[in-house]
Amino acid sequence: MKVYQADQIKNLALLGSSGSGKTTLAEAMLYEGGVISRRGDVGSNNTVSDYHRVEHEYGYSVFSSVLFTEYQGRKFNILDCPGSDDFIGGAITSLNVTDTALMLLNATQGVEVGTENLFRYTEQYNKPLIFVMNQLDHEKANYDQTLENAIEVFGNKVVVVQYPVTAGTGFNAVVDVLKMKMYQWGPDGGEPEILDIPADQKEKADELHNALVEAAAENDEPLMELYFEEGTLNEDQMRQGIRKGLIARDMFPVFCVSAEKDMGGRRLMEFLGNVVPNVSDMPAPVTKDGVEVSCDPNGPTSLFIFKTSVEPHLGEVSFFKVMSGKVSEGMDLVNANKNAKERIAQLNCVAGNNRHKVTELVAGDIGVTVKLKETHTNHTLNEKGCDYLFEPIHYPNPKYRSAIKAVSESDDEKLGEVLQRMHEEDPTLVIEYSKELKQIIVFGQGEFHLNTMKWRIENNDKINIEFLSPRIPYRETITKVARADYRHKKQSGGAGQFGEVHMIIEPYYEGMDTPATMKIDGQEIKLNVRDTDEIKLHWGGKLVYNNCIVGGSIDARFMPAILKGIMEKMEEGPLTGSYARDIRVFVYDGKMHPVDSNEISFKLAGRNAFSQAFKTAGPKIMEPVYNVEVKVPSDRMGDVMSDLQGRRAMIEGMSSEKGFEVIKAKVPLKEMNKYSTSLSSITGGRAFYTMEFANYDKVPPEVQAELIKAFEKEQVEA
Repeated sequence: MKVYQADQIKNLALLGSSGSGKTTLAEAMLYEGGVISRRGDVGSNNTVSDYHRVEHEYGYSVFSSVLFTEYQGRKFNILDCPGSDDFIGGAITSLNVTDTALMLLNATQGVEVGTENLFRYTEQYNKPLIFVMNQLDHEKANYDQTLENAIEVFGNKVVVVQYPVTAGTGFNAVVDVLKMKMYQWGPDGGEPEILDIPADQKEKADELHNALVEAAAENDEPLMELYFEEGTLNEDQMRQGIRKGLIARDMFPVFCVSAEKDMGGRRLMEFLGNVVPNVSDMPAPVTKDGVEVSCDPNGPTSLFIFKTSVEPHLGEVSFFKVMSGKVSEGMDLVNANKNAKERIAQLNCVAGNNRHKVTELVAGDIGVTVKLKETHTNHTLNEKGCDYLFEPIHYPNPKYRSAIKAVSESDDEKLGEVLQRMHEEDPTLVIEYSKELKQIIVFGQGEFHLNTMKWRIENNDKINIEFLSPRIPYRETITKVARADYRHKKQSGGAGQFGEVHMIIEPYYEGMDTPATMKIDGQEIKLNVRDTDEIKLHWGGKLVYNNCIVGGSIDARFMPAILKGIMEKMEEGPLTGSYARDIRVFVYDGKMHPVDSNEISFKLAGRNAFSQAFKTAGPKIMEPVYNVEVKVPSDRMGDVMSDLQGRRAMIEGMSSEKGFEVIKAKVPLKEMNKYSTSLSSITGGRAFYTMEFANYDKVPPEVQAELIKAFEKEQVEA
């Protein structure tokens, strides 16, 4: 295979809602480039792109597929992305390593919810965008309405380059107002006949041509002056202006295709080759240290691993972009994340699961290698002496969580390995082994995301699993001062056990004073603080441990044992078994025995004294509360507000942003279970939200009563 240079490479992200025809268009582009000899179709499960079993089962993309094709001396690297928001990770990965996005519009559906969501990501990553209107041959296709819808949603930057002579079952020709020609196809598509524009289309074509010329001229001052002088621009000048408009995201050209009939693909690829930005036209990526890395084939070799997958008979497959320099087989590189050596044993370009061997890849190109030992997604590989380290790809916070367990305990270890592998393949799938909750918690982008994971585990890895409701990481604390004494005494022949501890506990908050005396139950107790340990708890909050022993009633060597006993109860609160936090303890008196006192005696005495005091100190359960921001169309605002209020939400503010109403609220985590599914149902998938941890807050009394009752029942059953 030919070695392509940076100015011959186009990196494209293929985006669009589910069912918009991305995979079918990719198939047509690979066929036109000669990479495949026949076009597959989604219904027959024989496309190059969707080749995983789960994709055949569901009938649409689950993973992003890395593809390539060649056309007119150029190489197109195409990343075909899933359309469902549950698998948004594929689109985000692709936008991080490509230079132009092709957004497919289904001419029978117009601008869909998924289109708007994906558009926001192209905006976030500042990527040039081309709209490709597909399925114009469908009997329900409506070009005019879809175009009007696109302009309404995305603004006047939407500029027509092509329009169909007829949309619907008779679709077989488009007018191209950049070329000012009509492209017409036979029933089997493929190579078009290029004709003059018919007289009945000339007025419309001229009008759209002038609009395109104006849009192109607006992006380049010399072109604008030329346009004012001559009243028009030639094709090369228009290409120049369109390229600058694409880079600045000041124009979104519209093309027309029927991917299924292979109509329009060639002209689209010609435009992509001649007009869309090269890798070198785009802003240079920046390392973690702020160093700009230009797309220079003569620079130091540096690769960024943007995706990994595990393939049968191959093991781990690593997909990379050459950020700088050149890479060839047998090259030794250094993993900048782990300072580990790696050898590039194989070098390939891929079209789905078809590999094409290459001798070399240069800056800007995308390739694949296998069996790297220490290198995974988001790692950087450099030649010796180069210290580039690229920022990892950042993914949205998970929106859905569930506990998971193997039906058979014998599969637990294998399940752990499978989950880790799946996280490598899809970083938006987050796994947490929670010692606190005694559950494996999986986080994803939605219910379907996790159901797809379940299908893969059960059908590919042959492990039967079940989903459980995830426990909530509650915290326990106290609301008032309490005192307790406890004597641990045990005698059973030989050395006995004896330890007595008197303590006071109270709620703790930052900056509080340390009292010299406390009055409890009418008795004033002096507190002569000798030593203080402030223990920052890994689950949040603090335990402040004060040694107030005077006169040697408890030997100093036993004080750590008392603290150890207290910590054991902090890790297992008496109300729900949850972690306790924000408590200050004063150990002010006690007794010991010259023979029978030992560490275990004082640990047990401290533990039980703390437990007794805790139960009389107004114990409260605290729950995690999240900041939730919901963006919702105005016509669904009331429904979403009502739903949030039913989830004990505290509405903190409302505003408008780019056609959406924005609701900001604080919502208990317990009430957010399956919220993504509910929100989608309420709004027809048109709303989206983010959530991040805010703080812990006390639960209402009725909720606390329910939680305590459930915990007590669980203890009895256990």
